[in-house]
Amino acid sequence: MADSINKCKANETPACCCVDVGTIIDNEDCSAEYERVFATESEAQAKLTSLTQAAKEVETEPCEINSSIEQVNNGYKLSAKFTFCCGAECMIFQLKLR
Repeated sequence: MADSINKCKANETPACCCVDVGTIIDNEDCSAEYERVFATESEAQAKLTSLTQAAKEVETEPCEINSSIEQVNNGYKLSAKFTFCCGAECMIFQLKLR
């Protein structure tokens, strides 16, 4: 009974206690969203340009990018959604932003 408590639910490789990457990255979440308010429209546009470049560096197939910059009370709000062809690309993109 003690073995069943300590057993990982993921498919482990017996040789090294490794987990199949498909258990972690299931390709269900292929989108990353970004939202932030900038002081100026040009700052928001510059950030969108850098995010787009980061997405292009990761993509193997064209990343779908939906974005908008709208004026709000305290500046310009950038909203962007990046949809990649697979979850691994999305994860790499998010890690690049940290």
